[in-house]
Formats: sequence, structure tokens, C-alpha cells
Amino acid sequence: MNPAQIDAYLRRIRAARPDRPTAGALRELHLRHLRSVPFENLSIHLGEEIVLEEKRLLDKVVGAGRGGFCYELNGAFSVLLTELGFEVTPLAARVYGEEGRLGIPYDHLALRVRTVDGDEWLADVGFGTHSHYPLAFAERGEQADPGGTFRITEAGPDAAGAGAGAGAGARGEESVSAGDLDVLRDGLPQYRLEVRPRVLGDFTAGAWWHSTSPSSHFTQSLVCSRVTEDGGRITLGGRTLTETAADGARAVRELEGDAEVLGVYRERFGIGLDRVPTVRKPG
Repeated sequence: MNPAQIDAYLRRIRAARPDRPTAGALRELHLRHLRSVPFENLSIHLGEEIVLEEKRLLDKVVGAGRGGFCYELNGAFSVLLTELGFEVTPLAARVYGEEGRLGIPYDHLALRVRTVDGDEWLADVGFGTHSHYPLAFAERGEQADPGGTFRITEAGPDAAGAGAGAGAGARGEESVSAGDLDVLRDGLPQYRLEVRPRVLGDFTAGAWWHSTSPSSHFTQSLVCSRVTEDGGRITLGGRTLTETAADGARAVRELEGDAEVLGVYRERFGIGLDRVPTVRKPG
């Protein structure tokens, strides 16, 4: 990124350029990113190619004013943070699904960020409903956040019987490596994080699977969601608009007509579309 691109990204998330890559600066950038850049899977249903390359991610998030899913959002955010002087390491995770079973390898991309203070943080602006601020990476107790109560713990056996150092599970799944971590929200496991450093290209197969597989929840429905200024969340799922206040109160309504749907995308998410996206069946 050149200085003009950095400034454009900061304008996109309505943030000032930090003087130094401190923990406080990371917290501010993280929250502003969540408020400004929506978590969305519209490209899958608009027939747009998803390419995990720095230029393509910046063209989409900064140039086109769009959002994306985890690989795109955390991928782009990692570029910005690196240019601002943070030390960033991409990490792979597997998301917990039904009955506590883990998803595919490279299911999710999160970031391990070291600040000039010497502290390390788990930054994640691409998981939908999650923490509003980075989580202290080394902390094993509860961490209070506007998004819930979070905890990072040493990984144990999953529902299939695979655990750190435990060998293959009951169904032959690959065992979990020693040092893997579980990230919990309000007591429920969200994803299992590997601590081995990765690079953006490692996630290409995961992004392809989530974009094309009938088994991926991203191919089955439409979502566009972001954190609101008051700490709540606004989500457009197809034609259903859900506004959740910071205290958990929810207002749900069905939008009428394409013009209203396109207006919500434009006015509430900053996304200008020329047609309403509809779910495209894989294949």
C-alpha cells in the first residue's frame, strides 16, 4: 500500500492515522472497522469472483466500498495494520458447528497482532457477531466486551473425540495440535484456533469451498451485517432486516420491493448495487 491507499482505507473506516501502533490504536481501528465494513457474502450470489490477493481485497473493501467474509475482511485489515506498523500473523481456525463438531481446515482466518507495547492480541473483524475489541491473546480468564463475555482456553477434545495430542478421533479426524486454542463467547465455543503462522494464500481452498459447496452456509443464504454506533447490530438477511440494540432488544421487519432492499444496502451499509442479490444454488 502507498500512503494514499492507507489514507483511503482509514477514510473508509472513519479513523485517524495512529501516531504509533499501540494497543489503544488497535482497539480503535478494530471497532471502527466493524462499524464501517460489513460482514457480507453478496459476491457469492452476485457471481463475483473472490480472489485472496492484496490488491483485489483492497479494490473491493476500499475502492468499491464493499465488505466480505472472514478471508477478505481480516485479509484486508491485516494489510492495513502491517502498513501502520503492527506485527500481524494470520492464523487458521475451524468453526464449531452443530453438536460441537469442527468445520473444515482453513475454515476461518483470524489475526494475531503484536503492538509496540509488546502485547499480543486476537483481532477478528470477519466473524460476524463477535468481540467489538481485540482479545488479549495470552489471557485465559474471562474478557468482558460489548459483544459478550469471551474466553481463550487451551483446546480439549472436540465432539468427535479429537483433542490436543490425543491422536485421531472416533471418526478418524486429524488430531488437534498441542497449543491450539478454543475461543468461547458467553461460554459457547466459537472456533478452534491454530497457533501456527499462515499466509493469505493458505486460505484459498477454504474460500473456494465456502463459495461453492452446497454444504457451506454461505451458499445457502444471504447476509449483510455490521456493528452499529450504539453497540448493537444491523443485519439484512435476504429481505429480512433485523436491528438489534446494545441491550439485546430486536426489531425485525420484511422489506417491501427491490427499491427498499437496495436502499437499505446503500443507506445502512454503504453498498451500492444495481440489482437485488438472490441466492444462487451451487453448480
